[in-house]
Amino acid sequence: MFSNGGFVQLLAKKIYQWSKTDQRRCTLSFVAMGNACSNNLGIPPAKGPNPVGCTDFMMDHTVQGSFFRLYYPCQESEKVEKPDWIPCREYFNGLADFMKINRTLSERIFNYLFGSFKIPAYLDAPFKHKGKYPVVIFSHGLGAFRTLYSAICAELASQGFIVASVEHRDQSASATYYYREKPESEVRGEASPKTCASAPDNLAEEWMYYRALQHGENEFTLRGKQVKQRADECIRALDKLIEINSGIPVQNVLQTQFDWTTLENSMDLCRIAAMGHSFGGATVIEALCKEIKFKCGIALDAWMFPLDEEIFPRVKQPIFFINSEKFQWAGNISRMRKLDSAGIQRKMITIRGTVHQSFPDFTFLTGNWIGKLMKLKGEIDPELAIDLSNKATLAFLQRHLGLEKDFNQWDPLIDGKDENLIPGTNVTVLQSSI
Repeated sequence: MFSNGGFVQLLAKKIYQWSKTDQRRCTLSFVAMGNACSNNLGIPPAKGPNPVGCTDFMMDHTVQGSFFRLYYPCQESEKVEKPDWIPCREYFNGLADFMKINRTLSERIFNYLFGSFKIPAYLDAPFKHKGKYPVVIFSHGLGAFRTLYSAICAELASQGFIVASVEHRDQSASATYYYREKPESEVRGEASPKTCASAPDNLAEEWMYYRALQHGENEFTLRGKQVKQRADECIRALDKLIEINSGIPVQNVLQTQFDWTTLENSMDLCRIAAMGHSFGGATVIEALCKEIKFKCGIALDAWMFPLDEEIFPRVKQPIFFINSEKFQWAGNISRMRKLDSAGIQRKMITIRGTVHQSFPDFTFLTGNWIGKLMKLKGEIDPELAIDLSNKATLAFLQRHLGLEKDFNQWDPLIDGKDENLIPGTNVTVLQSSI
């Protein structure tokens, strides 16, 4: 997710030294990234007509199981709380490993800067029954995990979608976990240490962290294997939702308060889309090739490198590329253009003033100049950028899922008709390279 690990490491050390004195604590938040002293930073609330709930689902406790965060329209309730944006300390450790920062140093810094932020959704809130909702499967980027795109996922849920944000176990996430069965002696032994989620006593958490490219290793081979696994995990999440929708009893390994039986017959399984950012954008295309239940795909600033071009002719669904202005380059755009089709709609727009990290939630949680130095913010207001992306996405979903909504009011955005949009790309691509 971040490519400037050396700079971030240096910056983190400076922040750590600077923040050790009390008189500098509020200055830090004013200058940098927001914490308890900062009131103007936070993930923006969803704008749709439905309040949003979220819950976590893990079926099959092993590494081969399915793990995702579900966002859904929920009932109004005063008794529910919003969950932490970063679920537990192990995710801070994963981000540190990915950014090549010392864990001990970074945990204190990350917790100080980001530990107080909440997801803009209500944890385990009761599901809101109102007809059948279309479904979106979301795939995160390299070095991310299931909670880092909550502004996008919550907005879709508020507009009447059920969204499953998959946490990938291909070692491309900063961190994720599964469970192993404890031996009987361990079950009878001392109390287990505090874990990230509530689970049966006979299971123990096993953490999986980001796997860096090894010296001399072929990156295309690694990423190609990962993108195939990621697509399979998206399909597996969809299969679980189909089971839940059909009323098949499921057992969530995570002992949440959410009643999964309330989702029976709640999903419109003729209207399913795939969506993802960066590596997740490539995952969308791989998933479309593998599973025709996905009727269209939205690729946010897609990183096309992991994909084998031989699959391109087999992708038959409409695709919408929403790109940032600063991330893309000719080789990547040319690979997107190779998916162009005379008979299948393939659209592309570029949001002016954006960077690659204008899509994850980090862009809302950092002050202006630090955000720009770390390439978490572009020149455009991050809320305006995500609003344009979300509205264009909703218009595209209505068009290709056949929704009876008013999202077509944003149809011009699909063609880049806005002062903050560029139709197609800002990158010059030679025709001979396509």
